[in-house]
Amino acid sequence: MKRNRFIKNTARNMAFCLAVILALGLSACGGGQGQQDGKDADNGQEITVVSREDGAGTRDAFVEVTGVKKDGIDRTADTAEITNSTSVVIQSVAGNKNAIGYISMGAMSESVKPVKVNGVEASADSVKSGDYDLQRPFHIVTKGKLSKLAQDFVDFIMSADGQSVIEEEGYIAINNEAEDYQAKNLSGSITLAGSTSVAPVMEVLADRYKKQNPGVSIEIQQIGSGAGIQSTIEGVCDIGMASRQLVEEEKERGIDAKEIALDGIAVIVNKENKLENLAMEEIRQIFTGKITSWDDVR
Repeated sequence: MKRNRFIKNTARNMAFCLAVILALGLSACGGGQGQQDGKDADNGQEITVVSREDGAGTRDAFVEVTGVKKDGIDRTADTAEITNSTSVVIQSVAGNKNAIGYISMGAMSESVKPVKVNGVEASADSVKSGDYDLQRPFHIVTKGKLSKLAQDFVDFIMSADGQSVIEEEGYIAINNEAEDYQAKNLSGSITLAGSTSVAPVMEVLADRYKKQNPGVSIEIQQIGSGAGIQSTIEGVCDIGMASRQLVEEEKERGIDAKEIALDGIAVIVNKENKLENLAMEEIRQIFTGKITSWDDVR
């Protein structure tokens, strides 16, 4: 009888040990909550930071306003994925459930989700009221006296017609008392180069202008704010496009910037991300690499 009891106890203990080992094994392999959520066992919660290239106006404005840039040093995380256009940022975030990036508010796409910043939604009204902190101006950049055609296009942008287009496209007009544009039936061609954020609204402005001036051809090159400013300095283009302020070194080379609109910078995440709001401090820490896991901001 003692022998039978010993065998039963031994079997019971072995079964218990086996259950413990199995449970630990499942936990180590990610068989718990992470697996149920469809998250990768090793780094499913790791944040993928998507940023723009050096010289991009959107990046310059973003790092300045968020404090990612401090004492003149851009502290964007070394691990960030660097892209060279707004559209690539959108594609990168849309294709990665753990990604976060930033784009022009006017370029917002249904394939990604904007989050609130300090509890405020990115909208034309919140930018106009000043409640939304992440905002910046759009500029056109010129050098010296413009051709008659280039100046007329600038006049159109700043007219009631042009400012109306800017608002229709989701940006903020800077002159609500501008006068109507009067077409001069000019002909010829002009070239604009620069910001990939300014380019979309500039293309709409160009189309509206050409409808009133059918003899005009307008080429728009999306090469980034820094490159567009340099092209203006070198006389490669007629008008530059910039989504940031000029620096002193650029001003010293004989160029001027004219503000044509205001824009918000939207912080975007993947549509599967349940996050709805980020404090500015959290944004700063994510993009400088101090916060690397979504678990630390939820």
